This record gives sequence, structure tokens and C-alpha cells, in this order.
Amino acid sequence: MDVMFGMFPLLGIAAMILWIWAIVDCVTKEPSEGNHKIIWILVILLANWIGALIYVFVRRPTRIEQFGK
Repeated sequence: MDVMFGMFPLLGIAAMILWIWAIVDCVTKEPSEGNHKIIWILVILLANWIGALIYVFVRRPTRIEQFGK
């Protein structure tokens, strides 16, 4: 039981790191053409770590394929 309580803070810290990394990645590498950058920033900010996961697994590979960064 103590192991579970020890894992919750670690999962929270990992989710926060993922969330911050996704915001920074989106702000610095997403092209400024159109509204894609603003929409993805809003998705990440409003949906927290779930939005960050969506960005990492859906948008990031497409962006890297299209723009190479």
C-alpha cells in the first residue's frame, strides 16, 4: 500500500514535466503559419497532461514529417 502512495507523486511530477515540455515544444517548434500553434497551445493548456499526450502522439510526428523539426 505504501508503494502506491509513493508512486502518485512521481506520476504527478512526470505528468507536469510532460505538460511543460509539450508547451515549450509547441511554442518553439510549431510553425506560426495559420492558427495551428494557437490551437495546439490551447489544447495543451486546457486539457493538461491528456492534451500534452495528444500533442506528442498526434501532432508532433506529423509536424516533424512535414517540416523536419
